[in-house]
Amino acid sequence: MSYNTFGHLFRFTTWGESHGQAIGAVVDGCPPGLMLSEQDIQPWMDKRRPGQNKYTTQRQEPDTVKILSGVFEGKTTGTPIALHIENVDQRSKDYSDIAESYRPGHADWVYDQKYGFRDYRGGGRSSARETAARVAAGAIARAVLGNVIYIRGAVVELGGHAVDRALCNNSEIDHNAFFGPDAKAAAKWANMLDAARKSGTSLGAIIEVTAQHVPIGLGAPVYAKLDADIAGAMMSINAVKGVEIGDGFAAAHLQGEKNADEMRMGEDGKPVFLSNHAGGILGGITTGQDIVVRLAIKPTSSILTPVKTVTRSSENADIITKGRHDPCVGIRAVPVAEAMMALVLADHMLLHRAQCG
Repeated sequence: MSYNTFGHLFRFTTWGESHGQAIGAVVDGCPPGLMLSEQDIQPWMDKRRPGQNKYTTQRQEPDTVKILSGVFEGKTTGTPIALHIENVDQRSKDYSDIAESYRPGHADWVYDQKYGFRDYRGGGRSSARETAARVAAGAIARAVLGNVIYIRGAVVELGGHAVDRALCNNSEIDHNAFFGPDAKAAAKWANMLDAARKSGTSLGAIIEVTAQHVPIGLGAPVYAKLDADIAGAMMSINAVKGVEIGDGFAAAHLQGEKNADEMRMGEDGKPVFLSNHAGGILGGITTGQDIVVRLAIKPTSSILTPVKTVTRSSENADIITKGRHDPCVGIRAVPVAEAMMALVLADHMLLHRAQCG
């Protein structure tokens, strides 16, 4: 299977399967001399870790990261950094009933068509379990970015119910089970997910990721547009079905003078933007404003409600997907989206330095 690597100068390759012995990543292109330890990575892993509340899968994985190479005496050496995350709570028997049936909404059927086989134990490489390795790699990307660039993700809509922007407060994000900036909306989401779980179904969500204090000039205007790489990174996350930057699709409803981010000279002699409809990127290059990206996450396809499918022997069947699954995969996708933002920005920061010094 090809294409397990992402990035240009700052690259990472993930490996492993959902129900294998371990998963991990190899990060290449990291500059030498950066302070890095397993303790720098683990907090980000803990944000994504399953089993922390009743609104996520109850698979109990500590997601403890081991650094196998690329770090000496607490600093990066500039050589490939190998990361190892052990799988400790696989229950492959939960999937024995679907070994011969394809799960609608999953990659089962297309994998079988393309490769002639599939790993029915949770989907193998197509499982969201793979994203733990991305979060570990993203922690290293944050070390490359330093303490200036601030990346924050949040759920802004769940099950069709959006936050009230007037009530949003970033300090609330870490104080509820949904990474939600609106406490009132989070309380409603709790009731909605309780009802969804009890009825054997799932809900979708919209995530918003913002990167602040990004320097001007990252990205290139043709085939290395920063927004194109961000969109590709976000679309590579499991269950993401749509990405928009800035006003996104809403920009199509505006007239030109409304959509244009007008400019005036500031008191410091530098241009100031009067709005940010573009989401911090113009012509594929950062403006210095906040980069704002939203992701549409589909409802979890593994549900206890019977759905129609077909079998490997070309027979019609109904299927119930047993096991431990997120009633809304969008919740734990927040730290994954943050990691992918960090990985793209770190890559483009090094590309910018390579070309422009």
